[in-house]
Formats: sequence, structure tokens, C-alpha cells
Amino acid sequence: MNLVKIKCAFCGKEYFRPKERVNEAKKYGWKQYCSKKCQIKSKMNGVKRKCGNPSCNKLVYRSLKELKKSKSGKVFCSSSCAAIFNNSSKRKIKICPVCNKKFFGGQKYCSNICRAKALQSKPKSIKISKVQIINEIKNFYKLNGRIPFKKEYAHYNTARDQFGTWNKAIEAAGFNSNPIKFSKKWIANDGHSCDSLAEKVIDDWLYKNKIKHKRNISYPENKKLTVDFVTKNSWIEFFGLAGELEEYDKIIKKKEVLAKKYNLPLIKIYPYDLLPVDKLSKIIKI
Repeated sequence: MNLVKIKCAFCGKEYFRPKERVNEAKKYGWKQYCSKKCQIKSKMNGVKRKCGNPSCNKLVYRSLKELKKSKSGKVFCSSSCAAIFNNSSKRKIKICPVCNKKFFGGQKYCSNICRAKALQSKPKSIKISKVQIINEIKNFYKLNGRIPFKKEYAHYNTARDQFGTWNKAIEAAGFNSNPIKFSKKWIANDGHSCDSLAEKVIDDWLYKNKIKHKRNISYPENKKLTVDFVTKNSWIEFFGLAGELEEYDKIIKKKEVLAKKYNLPLIKIYPYDLLPVDKLSKIIKI
């Protein structure tokens, strides 16, 4: 048998092949390979990606055609990994009020460690009179132009014990209670109408720091979606019910998509950014 030395069209390795087969391949323009493995690899035009299941780090090969068919843009090494991802994506994402970490589950905190920290930081009940509680609520109103949130009041537990509920303590001080958080209309110090007390806090902070701002400006493409505040450098949103209502979370995603599409400098503020400690000066640049 007359053998000829040639190079593999894929790996470049030199090997011997019958002269008749070499001539036949040249005649028809066929590429020649040293092995079946190299022949298969030469036809692979896809890419390797990590499995879409966050807890699995396996690399998965997919062709470009297969990647285009994927609605989520993710690939999975097995049907079980795909099921784990699909089930987790249907669950609501929560934000831990202690460490701000995103997590899934029915708990308020992401871990027992954060839960313990939260319990330790809660103010202990101190015995003070009803008169003192009423006076402290009135003084807070004089300084801030609003009633305090329960998280802001140092003697909240005592007030609840003394009056039965926090709302009754507010009413005893001569103010209307606001049992549904972020539900009542408020007027900011600059005259802006705010949809919640939390929005008034943000509006008043902007006014205090002499930051010019507008309210309820429509997003591009969708006039029904409006942003809470617009300054010279930022679009500011207060997402007070994030992670609590499914429809509310869908609206947040729509706003985030539009902000990314039109390069809008979106600043997102959550309840834990206002209470128990105001973090606005760290979030909004003056």
C-alpha cells in the first residue's frame, strides 16, 4: 500500500494515509483529518457556557443556532438543572433588611445570623409615661413636619404596650394614624404632592439640599409609567413595595428595562434606605 504523509486539517498533526484516498479528497475538495474526533470537532461552531443553574458550574456546549432558540439566553447541562432554575425564577426575590442581600424564601431575613442581628438591634421596652410618649411624638412632628414611623421611634415597644397599638398612640397625640404604609397623600415642603410619606421624606431632602427636581415625569415609549423624581443628573425611584406584590415587581422590571435602553441614570431607593437610618446622602450625589 502506497502511503502519503499529510497534515490534519483540524489539529495540524502529520499522519500517513493511502495515496488513493488523498488524491480522491483533493479531487472533490474534501478536508482530511487524522481521526474521527478531529472531524467532529471541526464541525463544531458553537460555544461553551456555564450551566444556567447557579449551584452548578458545569460547562455546556451549544451551537449558535441552539443559543438563539433559548428564550432565557441560558443553557443547562440537564433537565434537572433547568427545572431548578425555572422553579426559582417563579419565586419572589426578597431583600434582607439587615445585609441587603437578595434571597428566596418565606422568611424576612436571608439567614439566622441576620435574624439574630435584627433582634439584638431592636430597642428594649423602657417604662415611660403616656404623657412623655405623646410629647415626644408632638416634638417629632414639630421638627419634621410629619408623624414618626414606628421604626424611627426609640420607645415604640413601650408605646405599643401603653396604648395597645402604635396607631392609638399617634391618635392620642392628636394626629391621624396612617395604618397602611406608604398609602397616604402628603405635601412636601416645596409644595409637591407626594404619594406617600416616604416620598415626602425624599422630596424634602432634595429641597433641603437645594437640588432642583421634578415629579412624575413619563418614561420614554410609555406615558403610563412615571418616575418619582427627576434631577439634573438622575432619575430617582422609590420602590416601597418591592418584593411584596407581583404586579408591582413587574412594573419595576419595565422601568429598569426602559432606563437601560435609554441610558437613564436610575437611582433606586427602598424602605430600608430611609428607615431606621436615612441613607439618602450616600445614595444621591449632590
